[in-house]
Amino acid sequence: MGRGKIEIKRIENSTNRQVTFSKRRGGLLKKANELAVLCDARVGVVIFSSTGKMFEYCSPACSLKELIEQYQHATNTHFEEMNQDQQVFVEMTQMKNEMDKLETGIRRYSGDDLSSLTLDDINDLEQQLEYAVNKVRARKHQLLNQQLDNLRRKEHILEDQNTFLYRMIHENQQAALGAEVKLGEMAPLAMLPPPAFGAPHPGCYYGGESSSTAPQLHPDVGFRLQPAQPNLQQDPACGGLHGHGLQLW
Repeated sequence: MGRGKIEIKRIENSTNRQVTFSKRRGGLLKKANELAVLCDARVGVVIFSSTGKMFEYCSPACSLKELIEQYQHATNTHFEEMNQDQQVFVEMTQMKNEMDKLETGIRRYSGDDLSSLTLDDINDLEQQLEYAVNKVRARKHQLLNQQLDNLRRKEHILEDQNTFLYRMIHENQQAALGAEVKLGEMAPLAMLPPPAFGAPHPGCYYGGESSSTAPQLHPDVGFRLQPAQPNLQQDPACGGLHGHGLQLW
């Protein structure tokens, strides 16, 4: 089934217009190349888009300049040479037109200057804005996910550091507590007074006197007490000796 006939008029939708321009431009240049190759013709094609971009084609056997000179000679026409000031003026005019188009597009994207647009243009503008918003949101979510990943990594690092510091503090506390316990065990021994020379067991008597008045002997001296009379008996309760006759040997 063949396609329906397309009405030849300006396409209002800018996206469809650009797509149609690209397709038909390619077809035109292809036909020009076929004509030049099949028929050995000298063909030159120059195309300017609505934005001012130029596309050209020339037969392989010649250049576009030669074709233009041949055209001038065949038609007996001459292009007036423009001086430098005119060229500058033309370039400025083109740049001004481009700036006007860009400013108009910016105003339309911001919601201004919509009175001259048709329904199709507004629908196309709405689609472009929705596409732009989706791209902005996707980029925003990407940046938020990156920030969340960085914060999670920092959280893990801080948790590891906190665990390490807590373990170090706990070990230091255990070491300090062990040192205090050792010092507590050694302190009573250090505070005891040195034993008196020949100090007897408490409650013992020598020759009927209390042990507090008996002569004191240092335990490290190599002397010991021995009863001078055999009838002296040892008191098992105090570990001392009864009697008055004692001698050192």
